[in-house]
Amino acid sequence: MEKSIVIKDIVRAFALEVLYGEEKLDQLIKQSNARRPGLEFNKYLDFFPKEHVFVLGENEIKYLHSLSDEERDIRVENVVKYNPPCIIVTDGQEGLKYLTKYCKAKEIPLLRTNDLNYEFIRKIDAYLIKRLAPEIAIHGVCVNVSGIGVLLRGDSGVGKSETAHSLLGRGHRLVADDIVVLKKLSPQTLLGTHNVTNKELLSLRSIGLLNVVRMYGRKAFQDESRIALDIELTKWKGDSLYNDLEVETKFTTYMDVEIPYIQIQLKPGRDVVGLIEAAVNNFYLKQQGYSAAEEFIKRIEKEAGQDKGN
Repeated sequence: MEKSIVIKDIVRAFALEVLYGEEKLDQLIKQSNARRPGLEFNKYLDFFPKEHVFVLGENEIKYLHSLSDEERDIRVENVVKYNPPCIIVTDGQEGLKYLTKYCKAKEIPLLRTNDLNYEFIRKIDAYLIKRLAPEIAIHGVCVNVSGIGVLLRGDSGVGKSETAHSLLGRGHRLVADDIVVLKKLSPQTLLGTHNVTNKELLSLRSIGLLNVVRMYGRKAFQDESRIALDIELTKWKGDSLYNDLEVETKFTTYMDVEIPYIQIQLKPGRDVVGLIEAAVNNFYLKQQGYSAAEEFIKRIEKEAGQDKGN
Protein backbone atom coordinates (compact mmCIF):
# COMPACT_ATOMS: atom_id res chain seq x y z
CA MET A 1 0.00 0.00 0.00
CA GLU A 2 1.42 3.38 -1.02
CA LYS A 3 1.97 5.67 1.93
CA SER A 4 1.21 9.36 1.95
CA ILE A 5 0.99 12.36 4.24
CA VAL A 6 -0.93 15.60 3.89
CA ILE A 7 0.70 18.98 3.33
CA LYS A 8 -0.67 20.08 6.68
CA ASP A 9 1.74 17.63 8.33
CA ILE A 10 4.84 19.40 7.03
CA VAL A 11 3.33 22.82 7.75
CA ARG A 12 3.00 21.77 11.39
CA ALA A 13 6.32 19.92 11.55
CA PHE A 14 8.35 22.89 10.27
CA ALA A 15 6.10 25.81 11.34
CA LEU A 16 5.75 26.95 7.73
CA GLU A 17 4.02 30.18 6.75
CA VAL A 18 1.13 29.61 4.34
CA LEU A 19 1.26 32.28 1.60
CA TYR A 20 -1.46 30.63 -0.46
CA GLY A 21 -3.62 27.52 -0.24
CA GLU A 22 -4.80 27.31 3.36
CA GLU A 23 -7.80 25.32 2.13
CA LYS A 24 -5.57 22.99 0.06
CA LEU A 25 -3.44 21.63 2.90
CA ASP A 26 -5.20 18.25 2.92
CA GLN A 27 -3.69 17.38 -0.47
CA LEU A 28 -1.38 14.35 -0.43
CA ILE A 29 2.40 14.09 -0.59
CA LYS A 30 3.58 10.68 -1.78
CA GLN A 31 7.20 11.20 -2.85
CA SER A 32 9.83 10.67 -0.16
CA ASN A 33 12.22 13.49 -1.04
CA ALA A 34 12.02 17.14 -2.02
CA ARG A 35 13.49 18.61 -5.21
CA ARG A 36 15.34 21.87 -5.75
CA PRO A 37 14.53 22.71 -9.39
CA GLY A 38 17.33 23.64 -11.75
CA LEU A 39 16.92 22.26 -15.25
CA GLU A 40 13.20 22.17 -14.59
CA PHE A 41 13.11 25.95 -15.00
CA ASN A 42 14.53 25.79 -18.51
CA LYS A 43 12.41 23.16 -20.18
CA TYR A 44 9.78 20.59 -19.25
CA LEU A 45 11.34 17.13 -19.43
CA ASP A 46 9.08 14.05 -19.45
CA PHE A 47 11.67 11.82 -17.80
CA PHE A 48 12.07 14.02 -14.71
CA PRO A 49 10.19 12.73 -11.62
CA LYS A 50 6.86 14.35 -10.86
CA GLU A 51 4.79 15.13 -7.77
CA HIS A 52 7.77 15.99 -5.56
CA VAL A 53 7.71 18.88 -3.13
CA PHE A 54 9.63 21.76 -4.75
CA VAL A 55 11.91 23.90 -2.59
CA LEU A 56 13.09 27.27 -3.91
CA GLY A 57 15.97 29.03 -2.18
CA GLU A 58 17.57 32.43 -2.43
CA ASN A 59 19.41 31.55 -5.66
CA GLU A 60 16.26 30.39 -7.44
CA ILE A 61 14.21 33.38 -6.34
CA LYS A 62 16.92 35.87 -7.32
CA TYR A 63 17.16 34.16 -10.69
CA LEU A 64 13.42 34.58 -11.22
CA HIS A 65 13.61 38.21 -10.07
CA SER A 66 16.21 38.88 -12.77
CA LEU A 67 13.94 37.78 -15.62
CA SER A 68 11.46 39.79 -17.61
CA ASP A 69 7.80 39.19 -16.83
CA GLU A 70 7.36 37.15 -20.00
CA GLU A 71 10.47 35.02 -19.43
CA ARG A 72 9.62 34.52 -15.76
CA ASP A 73 6.15 33.25 -16.67
CA ILE A 74 7.72 30.67 -18.98
CA ARG A 75 10.16 29.48 -16.30
CA VAL A 76 7.54 29.15 -13.58
CA GLU A 77 5.14 27.45 -15.99
CA ASN A 78 7.82 24.85 -16.69
CA VAL A 79 8.10 24.10 -12.98
CA VAL A 80 4.39 23.77 -12.17
CA LYS A 81 3.98 21.25 -15.01
CA TYR A 82 5.63 18.71 -12.70
CA ASN A 83 2.55 18.88 -10.44
CA PRO A 84 4.31 19.56 -7.14
CA PRO A 85 1.90 19.07 -4.21
CA CYS A 86 3.31 22.31 -2.79
CA ILE A 87 6.12 24.80 -3.30
CA ILE A 88 8.23 25.92 -0.34
CA VAL A 89 10.32 29.09 -0.43
CA THR A 90 13.25 29.18 1.99
CA ASP A 91 15.55 31.92 3.31
CA GLY A 92 12.51 34.13 4.05
CA GLN A 93 12.48 35.35 0.43
CA GLU A 94 9.98 38.07 -0.50
CA GLY A 95 8.53 39.60 -3.66
CA LEU A 96 6.63 36.46 -4.61
CA LYS A 97 3.49 37.91 -6.24
CA TYR A 98 4.22 36.28 -9.59
CA LEU A 99 4.78 32.90 -7.90
CA THR A 100 1.57 33.28 -5.92
CA LYS A 101 -0.27 33.99 -9.17
CA TYR A 102 0.81 30.68 -10.68
CA CYS A 103 0.15 28.75 -7.50
CA LYS A 104 -3.40 30.13 -7.40
CA ALA A 105 -3.95 29.24 -11.06
CA LYS A 106 -2.77 25.66 -10.48
CA GLU A 107 -4.13 25.39 -6.91
CA ILE A 108 -0.68 24.62 -5.49
CA PRO A 109 -0.09 25.68 -1.87
CA LEU A 110 2.76 28.16 -1.52
CA LEU A 111 4.67 27.98 1.76
CA ARG A 112 7.62 29.83 3.26
CA THR A 113 10.27 29.34 5.93
CA ASN A 114 13.13 31.46 7.22
CA ASP A 115 15.42 28.41 7.32
CA LEU A 116 18.45 28.40 5.04
CA ASN A 117 17.88 26.36 1.91
CA TYR A 118 20.49 23.65 2.47
CA GLU A 119 19.39 23.19 6.10
CA PHE A 120 15.73 22.93 5.20
CA ILE A 121 16.34 20.48 2.34
CA ARG A 122 18.24 18.22 4.72
CA LYS A 123 15.51 18.36 7.36
CA ILE A 124 12.54 17.86 5.07
CA ASP A 125 14.22 14.99 3.20
CA ALA A 126 14.87 13.18 6.49
CA TYR A 127 11.28 13.85 7.57
CA LEU A 128 9.72 12.62 4.31
CA ILE A 129 11.91 9.52 4.14
CA LYS A 130 10.83 8.48 7.64
CA ARG A 131 7.16 9.29 7.19
CA LEU A 132 6.84 7.67 3.76
CA ALA A 133 9.21 4.73 4.21
CA PRO A 134 7.80 1.25 3.53
CA GLU A 135 7.07 -0.43 6.84
CA ILE A 136 5.98 -3.69 8.41
CA ALA A 137 5.06 -4.65 11.95
CA ILE A 138 6.56 -7.74 13.58
CA HIS A 139 6.07 -9.49 16.90
CA GLY A 140 9.08 -8.95 19.13
CA VAL A 141 10.96 -6.43 21.22
CA CYS A 142 13.33 -3.68 20.08
CA VAL A 143 16.04 -2.39 22.40
CA ASN A 144 19.06 -0.14 22.04
CA VAL A 145 22.10 -1.78 23.61
CA SER A 146 25.17 0.43 23.92
CA GLY A 147 24.03 2.47 20.93
CA ILE A 148 23.22 -0.59 18.76
CA GLY A 149 19.63 -1.36 17.75
CA VAL A 150 18.66 -4.96 18.50
CA LEU A 151 15.57 -6.97 17.65
CA LEU A 152 14.66 -9.65 20.18
CA ARG A 153 12.42 -12.33 18.70
CA GLY A 154 11.14 -15.70 19.84
CA ASP A 155 8.02 -17.66 20.64
CA SER A 156 5.42 -16.16 22.96
CA GLY A 157 6.44 -16.65 26.57
CA VAL A 158 10.13 -17.28 25.85
CA GLY A 159 11.14 -14.21 27.88
CA LYS A 160 11.71 -11.37 25.41
CA SER A 161 10.11 -8.67 27.55
CA GLU A 162 11.76 -9.94 30.73
CA THR A 163 15.13 -9.85 28.97
CA ALA A 164 14.43 -6.29 27.81
CA HIS A 165 13.59 -5.33 31.39
CA SER A 166 16.89 -6.75 32.61
CA LEU A 167 18.72 -4.80 29.89
CA LEU A 168 17.11 -1.60 31.20
CA GLY A 169 18.62 -2.39 34.59
CA ARG A 170 22.06 -2.33 32.96
CA GLY A 171 21.53 1.10 31.44
CA HIS A 172 20.21 0.14 28.00
CA ARG A 173 17.01 1.44 26.42
CA LEU A 174 13.63 0.15 25.33
CA VAL A 175 12.36 1.12 21.87
CA ALA A 176 9.25 -1.06 21.49
CA ASP A 177 7.66 -4.05 23.16
CA ASP A 178 5.40 -6.70 21.65
CA ILE A 179 4.86 -4.91 18.31
CA VAL A 180 7.91 -3.46 16.56
CA VAL A 181 7.43 -1.26 13.49
CA LEU A 182 10.25 -1.65 10.96
CA LYS A 183 10.80 1.12 8.41
CA LYS A 184 13.01 0.73 5.35
CA LEU A 185 14.89 4.00 4.99
CA SER A 186 17.31 2.75 2.32
CA PRO A 187 18.43 -0.56 0.78
CA GLN A 188 20.83 -0.95 3.74
CA THR A 189 18.97 0.80 6.56
CA LEU A 190 16.16 -0.53 8.72
CA LEU A 191 14.70 1.61 11.49
CA GLY A 192 12.88 0.11 14.46
CA THR A 193 10.26 2.05 16.38
CA HIS A 194 7.01 1.69 18.31
CA ASN A 195 3.46 1.94 16.95
CA VAL A 196 2.63 4.94 19.23
CA THR A 197 0.11 2.85 21.20
CA ASN A 198 2.92 0.90 22.89
CA LYS A 199 5.28 3.86 23.27
CA GLU A 200 7.26 3.64 26.54
CA LEU A 201 5.26 0.56 27.65
CA LEU A 202 6.69 -2.83 28.60
CA SER A 203 4.50 -5.82 29.39
CA LEU A 204 5.76 -8.31 31.96
CA ARG A 205 3.96 -11.56 32.76
CA SER A 206 2.62 -11.68 36.33
CA ILE A 207 3.34 -7.95 36.71
CA GLY A 208 1.42 -6.22 33.91
CA LEU A 209 2.18 -3.06 31.94
CA LEU A 210 5.04 -0.82 33.02
CA ASN A 211 5.72 2.71 31.82
CA VAL A 212 9.51 2.56 31.72
CA VAL A 213 9.93 6.33 31.56
CA ARG A 214 7.75 6.91 34.64
CA MET A 215 9.51 4.12 36.53
CA TYR A 216 13.13 4.46 35.43
CA GLY A 217 13.44 7.89 33.85
CA ARG A 218 13.84 9.23 30.33
CA LYS A 219 17.14 7.37 29.84
CA ALA A 220 15.23 4.05 29.80
CA PHE A 221 13.46 4.79 26.52
CA GLN A 222 14.48 5.63 22.96
CA ASP A 223 11.96 6.60 20.29
CA GLU A 224 13.66 4.76 17.42
CA SER A 225 16.88 2.95 16.58
CA ARG A 226 18.61 1.68 13.47
CA ILE A 227 18.46 -2.12 13.55
CA ALA A 228 21.89 -3.77 13.48
CA LEU A 229 21.26 -7.20 15.02
CA ASP A 230 18.39 -9.69 14.97
CA ILE A 231 18.59 -12.00 18.00
CA GLU A 232 16.23 -14.94 18.35
CA LEU A 233 15.68 -16.31 21.84
CA THR A 234 14.90 -20.05 21.77
CA LYS A 235 14.50 -22.86 24.25
CA TRP A 236 17.57 -24.94 25.12
CA LYS A 237 18.27 -27.68 22.57
CA GLY A 238 20.81 -29.83 24.33
CA ASP A 239 23.93 -30.48 22.27
CA SER A 240 22.98 -28.25 19.33
CA LEU A 241 25.29 -25.39 20.37
CA TYR A 242 28.56 -24.99 18.51
CA ASN A 243 31.85 -23.54 19.72
CA ASP A 244 33.65 -22.59 16.51
CA LEU A 245 36.42 -20.02 16.51
CA GLU A 246 34.45 -17.77 14.19
CA VAL A 247 30.69 -18.20 13.94
CA GLU A 248 29.53 -17.80 10.36
CA THR A 249 27.33 -14.73 9.99
CA LYS A 250 23.72 -15.51 9.19
CA PHE A 251 21.12 -12.99 8.09
CA THR A 252 17.43 -12.32 8.38
CA THR A 253 15.81 -10.31 5.60
CA TYR A 254 13.13 -7.70 6.18
CA MET A 255 11.83 -5.84 3.12
CA ASP A 256 15.00 -6.90 1.25
CA VAL A 257 17.29 -5.46 3.95
CA GLU A 258 19.68 -8.06 5.41
CA ILE A 259 20.26 -7.97 9.17
CA PRO A 260 22.88 -10.13 10.94
CA TYR A 261 21.11 -12.92 12.84
CA ILE A 262 22.11 -14.70 16.06
CA GLN A 263 20.30 -17.38 17.99
CA ILE A 264 20.65 -17.52 21.77
CA GLN A 265 19.34 -20.57 23.58
CA LEU A 266 17.80 -20.10 27.00
CA LYS A 267 18.54 -22.23 30.04
CA PRO A 268 18.10 -21.59 33.78
CA GLY A 269 21.23 -19.92 35.10
CA ARG A 270 22.44 -18.77 31.69
CA ASP A 271 23.28 -15.04 31.61
CA VAL A 272 21.20 -14.12 28.54
CA VAL A 273 21.55 -10.38 29.11
CA GLY A 274 25.32 -10.73 29.34
CA LEU A 275 25.35 -12.79 26.13
CA ILE A 276 23.33 -10.10 24.32
CA GLU A 277 25.79 -7.44 25.50
CA ALA A 278 28.67 -9.65 24.33
CA ALA A 279 27.00 -10.17 20.93
CA VAL A 280 26.51 -6.41 20.53
CA ASN A 281 30.08 -5.58 21.54
CA ASN A 282 31.46 -8.27 19.23
CA PHE A 283 29.35 -6.92 16.36
CA TYR A 284 30.71 -3.43 16.99
CA LEU A 285 34.32 -4.66 16.95
CA LYS A 286 33.73 -6.53 13.68
CA GLN A 287 32.35 -3.32 12.19
CA GLN A 288 35.63 -1.68 13.18
CA GLY A 289 37.57 -4.42 11.39
CA TYR A 290 38.63 -6.45 14.42
CA SER A 291 38.16 -10.24 14.73
CA ALA A 292 39.17 -12.09 17.88
CA ALA A 293 39.32 -15.33 15.88
CA GLU A 294 41.76 -13.81 13.40
CA GLU A 295 43.92 -12.52 16.24
CA PHE A 296 43.91 -15.98 17.84
CA ILE A 297 44.94 -17.65 14.57
CA LYS A 298 47.76 -15.14 14.10
CA ARG A 299 49.04 -15.93 17.59
CA ILE A 300 49.04 -19.66 16.83
CA GLU A 301 50.83 -19.07 13.51
CA LYS A 302 53.40 -16.91 15.28
CA GLU A 303 54.03 -19.57 17.93
CA ALA A 304 54.29 -22.25 15.23
CA GLY A 305 56.86 -20.11 13.38
CA GLN A 306 58.90 -19.66 16.55
CA ASP A 307 58.85 -23.41 17.24
CA LYS A 308 60.22 -24.10 13.73
CA GLY A 309 62.96 -21.56 14.30
CA ASN A 310 64.04 -23.43 17.39
